[in-house]
Amino acid sequence: MSSEKSVSYQISNTYSTLNERTAHTKNIWLVFHGIGYLSRYFLRHFQHLNTDDNYIIAPQAHSKFYLNGEYRHVGASWLTRENLEEGIENMLNYLDAVFEAEKLKDAENLHILGYSQGVSVATRFVARRRINCQKLIMHSGKVPQELTSEDFNFLKNTEFAFLYGKNDEYLKNGIIEVEENRLAELFPKNLEILAYEGGHEVNSELIAKFA
Repeated sequence: MSSEKSVSYQISNTYSTLNERTAHTKNIWLVFHGIGYLSRYFLRHFQHLNTDDNYIIAPQAHSKFYLNGEYRHVGASWLTRENLEEGIENMLNYLDAVFEAEKLKDAENLHILGYSQGVSVATRFVARRRINCQKLIMHSGKVPQELTSEDFNFLKNTEFAFLYGKNDEYLKNGIIEVEENRLAELFPKNLEILAYEGGHEVNSELIAKFA
């Protein structure tokens, strides 16, 4: 008879930053990549932002894998449905450590952005850890089903935005309409929905709008 057991142990993980945080920094970004990215490459989508005004922090998903089965390029994934709750807790513990290392508890003008799978990471982190932020930007991804409007009602002055490409292959067949309706329920105030011509790719031009 086989059985599955669990152990706890300490691990380390990296994260990447772009620009310097100084007394002149206006915006601090906490940005979560999608499947297949490494954090240092995801930062390329933020290089066009003013370097003096914006400091960007990109946490790194810990589950690494080779892309396209070619054993050359490496990507990463945040979570799968396997042992989901355990995976979420491990992820949140890691993000707690990044949050503390970067002294973000009292940060002003904190912008949190998730792209694709990163939307589930960003929204779970905000909801479960009750993270106050000026902007919560959800780009081409879905909010996890277990989250409700009550999970976000502590955010009194936060601006919410949903960005998606009109030709996104992952948001077809009525999915976008369902998601828009759900977002309106989750974030009844201060919600902006922005659609652009394109598919499932990061839209750097729209990101700049929030800087």
